Amino acid sequence: MTNFLISLVATWGLLAILVTMMGESAGLPISSEIVVPLGGALASQGKLNFVLVVRVACVANRAGSLIAFYLTRRFGERVVLSRFGRWIGLSRGHLKLAERFFKRFGLWAVFLGRLLPIVRTYISFPAGVSKIGYVMFILATLAGAIPWNFALAYAGYKLGQHYQTVAATLGPFAIPIAIGVVILLAMAWWFGRKLGEEEDKLLTEAKI
Repeated sequence: MTNFLISLVATWGLLAILVTMMGESAGLPISSEIVVPLGGALASQGKLNFVLVVRVACVANRAGSLIAFYLTRRFGERVVLSRFGRWIGLSRGHLKLAERFFKRFGLWAVFLGRLLPIVRTYISFPAGVSKIGYVMFILATLAGAIPWNFALAYAGYKLGQHYQTVAATLGPFAIPIAIGVVILLAMAWWFGRKLGEEEDKLLTEAKI
């Protein structure tokens, strides 16, 4: 995948950055830690414009995030409450938990998620399940995407041909972050299930 991304960006430049970063923000496992620093490295060689690299990456992040956000907003609740959702242990309680989380943290949840490897790729999905508004989501996405992409592009610009050092440096942080995400997801699943059971119990008692 790394060699493919390098070849793609080296050949197609800004268009490749646009497509790949849009895919990353839509939930595809594409590494911005490779793509954006490479754009910065090409800018240092005069093959791309540094400002355009950052702007295109940010626009792509916003577009991809909106795709993931919209699809989850449109179909997420239906999936959670479907037979498949019940089969994997999801319930209405998980929807309420996501809504409470984003109601409390809102902009900060999306903003900080955009600054973390792995998390940044998938933060749009729980945001879509919640009731956070489109404008707030877009602003928080851009607020996180701009410093992230600027830092990656600038590192690639300074490192030149050694831009892959950026991915190597961030790599060790990705594993503990991934473990932390798994733990948080497990906790969210448990609390959501308990919340759903309590709500079902209240509904049953109300019918009686």
